[in-house]
Amino acid sequence: MKSLRYILLFAFLCLGFQKTSAQVYRFKTSSLSVMDRNEKGAWSKWSDFVKAEIVITLDGKKDRFIVNSKELQLYKIDAYLEKISNENDDTLGFNCTDNEGEKCVILIVTRKKEGNRMQFYINYNDLKMVYNIYNTN
Repeated sequence: MKSLRYILLFAFLCLGFQKTSAQVYRFKTSSLSVMDRNEKGAWSKWSDFVKAEIVITLDGKKDRFIVNSKELQLYKIDAYLEKISNENDDTLGFNCTDNEGEKCVILIVTRKKEGNRMQFYINYNDLKMVYNIYNTN
């Protein structure tokens, strides 16, 4: 019985420390491209990248993204998706809800064959945005 208490205490402490180790990551953006769906449901081509210098924060403690654009964008993280890795990319995915209640998927993609260039995607059913980003931590 005593050993069971120690095991439970150890498990509790491990889980507690794991939750408190969530971090805050800050990314700076350099440019932005968008695509949307037309009336027939087909995706347009990606727009040309335009200069966009803002800060994006991944707050693991509060389970949210903050995109500090002209109009502040908040995304509550509903689920952390499994990391997907292949020879070209590492992709971290997040199911999110924006500050207007719309569901979206956010992806942070590292392009391995492009000098580990990073991109931040915000994907809705009818709109996709991608920022070129770099880590400031």
